[in-house]
Amino acid sequence: MKISRVFTAVLALLMTVAAGLIFGSGAAVASPMPTVVLVHGAFADATSWDGVAADLRSRGYRVVVPDNPLRGPAYDASVIEKTVADIDGPVVLVGHSYGGAVITNVHDPKVQSLVYIAAFAPVQGEPVQITIDPIRFPGSQLLPPALGLKIVDDPHAIGGKNVDGYVTDEYFHSVFAQDVSDETAATMLAHQKSAALWANLELGGPPSWANTPSWYLVAGEDRVIPATAQRFMANRMGANTSELPTSHASLVSQPGAVADVIVAAAHG
Repeated sequence: MKISRVFTAVLALLMTVAAGLIFGSGAAVASPMPTVVLVHGAFADATSWDGVAADLRSRGYRVVVPDNPLRGPAYDASVIEKTVADIDGPVVLVGHSYGGAVITNVHDPKVQSLVYIAAFAPVQGEPVQITIDPIRFPGSQLLPPALGLKIVDDPHAIGGKNVDGYVTDEYFHSVFAQDVSDETAATMLAHQKSAALWANLELGGPPSWANTPSWYLVAGEDRVIPATAQRFMANRMGANTSELPTSHASLVSQPGAVADVIVAAAHG
């Protein structure tokens, strides 16, 4: 009788282990951690993600921070798509500010989730300029004299020249990143990249967020993209939404909190 009970117990254990291997329960078939791709926005470069990238890497994530050309959503998305194509396994794609318009135009089945940090999330046929329209969404302070324009060399433009926008020195700290120190703002200003004016006017393509789980972190004290516009876009896309009382540069002023949202998206 005792031998029978032992045999039954061993058989049950073997069946449990086999079921785990076949149907996917247990650590034997655990999914790999996704690679996080961080896409910067206008008036910044890849260094704007330094704090967030360091936080994510300390948690065991592989992080890739490509350069965003800031020439227009279609062209820039094609550059980011090449980055994603070179990555093995699932990807969490994150965009800040104008970078949101870029990731909205990236289509790759490896992208398991999208994260928007105070970012544009246009629908098809919509330029990002609409979502900072002062009549619908008042509050943006990114207007002249805070917004400057200049002619730049651009091999992608007709005639090799383009009109770029940038945040002027006098207003960069107070408009773009009012909640960081003077020293940090000076460093950000030194790394500022101008963006093609056309990037705000180009019509968006089919949005990737329409069929990809999305997260949105609203910057409640944003002086570039009004918080009302951010909440509108987040609600329209059905995103998992949270909010922080930060400037437009929440990725610099609150990197840990931004990383938390990205980790939530990684876990789905």
